[in-house]
Amino acid sequence: MKRALLAAAMSMALPALAEVESYTIDPRHTFPMYEVNHLTFSIQRGRFNKTRGKITLDPEAKTGSAEVVVDTASVSSGLEQLDQRLRGEDFFDVAKYPEMTFKSTEFVFEGDRLRQARGTLTLNGITKPITFEVTHFKCGLFPLNMKKVCGADMSTIIKRSDFGMKYLLPTLGDEVLLRVNVEAGKDP
Repeated sequence: MKRALLAAAMSMALPALAEVESYTIDPRHTFPMYEVNHLTFSIQRGRFNKTRGKITLDPEAKTGSAEVVVDTASVSSGLEQLDQRLRGEDFFDVAKYPEMTFKSTEFVFEGDRLRQARGTLTLNGITKPITFEVTHFKCGLFPLNMKKVCGADMSTIIKRSDFGMKYLLPTLGDEVLLRVNVEAGKDP
């Protein structure tokens, strides 16, 4: 009896362990986008229509990880002829490399705000370290179904030549702004 009381008292004195939360990316609300200088005249934009992935988050420890997998064949510029070109060997080479993957093993917080997701980007079979700057981050109950959801908006700049995309350099911009807006629902 004394041991049971002692064990109960000790368990109350210990801080509760934070729960690591797991989230699945909602492909209906996650569309990575790109912006690139088009022959010095304008900024061209497009997006990818198929994305999947997982996010883990420990809000107490301010840590987490993410894996975002983008179907490169789902690229959409608004012009089918250009999309076909982007799917070809000069750009995404989707027959050989059907996916682009961002894996983050480090989240950087300032207080409760997620500020950066550091990791690697694999594109066209080449993996490079990158850091996404997070400009928006929120977790809470989704008002339509009262389930926990996290959302973020993040961006980074890469050089397409670093990933083997050298077609039309330097006239077509080398620097590409990648934006990822993501929503993810908490796993049961």
